[in-house]
Amino acid sequence: MPELKPIRTQQDYEEALTRVDALMGAQPNSGEGRELDLLVDLVVAYEEEHVPMGYPSPVEVIEYCMDQRGLKPRDLVPCIGSRTKVAEVLSGKREVTMPMARALHKILDVPEALLRSGPSEHTGDQ
Repeated sequence: MPELKPIRTQQDYEEALTRVDALMGAQPNSGEGRELDLLVDLVVAYEEEHVPMGYPSPVEVIEYCMDQRGLKPRDLVPCIGSRTKVAEVLSGKREVTMPMARALHKILDVPEALLRSGPSEHTGDQ
């Protein structure tokens, strides 16, 4: 097993990810399997400190839910108002309004806050 070291720089991080990729098929409890476990722990620790996750945009949430439920844009017309408005929302040209978020919440079964724009909607920051 190669010497493991803390991940302190972007280059260390990228090298660790490359090695994790190479070890993905390792058998559990083998030398490579233990190396993989340790590297993943190091990568996760680095990501928690240096890689901001943020929240998905309302469009990303809608698109994900549509994909998971097999919905088409036309299925959102009752929530958003028209095919044109649906296209504008999905392209990011129109923001999701409160009434749209409430209606989408009911058919997509996700929290309304994820369907509204802006971080204050998600974090409670004002």
